Amino acid sequence: MRLLLIRHGQTPANVLGQLDTAHPGPGLTELGERQAAVIPDALRFDSIDTIFASTLHRTQLTARPLAVDRGLDIQVADGLHEIEAGTLERRSDHASIRTYMETVFAWGAGNLDVGMPGGTDGHAFFARFDADIAVAAASGATAAVFSHGAAIRVWAAARATNVPPMFAGLHDLDNTGVVELSGSPDEGWTLLSWAGVPLGGMPLVDADAVDPTGEALDAS
Repeated sequence: MRLLLIRHGQTPANVLGQLDTAHPGPGLTELGERQAAVIPDALRFDSIDTIFASTLHRTQLTARPLAVDRGLDIQVADGLHEIEAGTLERRSDHASIRTYMETVFAWGAGNLDVGMPGGTDGHAFFARFDADIAVAAASGATAAVFSHGAAIRVWAAARATNVPPMFAGLHDLDNTGVVELSGSPDEGWTLLSWAGVPLGGMPLVDADAVDPTGEALDAS
């Protein structure tokens, strides 16, 4: 089957560079609403059988225009939400951001015992995310799954068999960027494309926003 992992539209926290992972989370900025609105036309020639979204408000708002356009229900899944920041929640300083991203990409590289400060470890993240991807994979030939920057990148880093784990850490995933894979939970997943810019293209990029969960890791 074909899996389209779509990051939610821009939120106020994305603009401010904050780690904002708690439920129910913020809504979308005006730009985020425009990013969501163009998704149906951007995917006009893609056959989509089912639509899934996380329990966080921003993914459901992003999925809504596509669901209305295709006449499909949004299936809200408990395990697709963003990776919890623990005691780093709402922080935007460089040290906190780096700790968060290094922790989650350690999971993508297979070091699942590493714990988020005040939070969970990689075993818990993959257990919940894998479970809902399995449901999506059984739902039709193509599923659009609306999730989050760190969650999508880390899961793809670990599960795509044709690229090294650090591929995800070295590539941006902007708001409404899409990671496309084919395969199944049993046979494994192949990365088909990584469209880091928003659906709808560069006019929907906010070059001034500090967006840590969507940006490539740096060496500093």
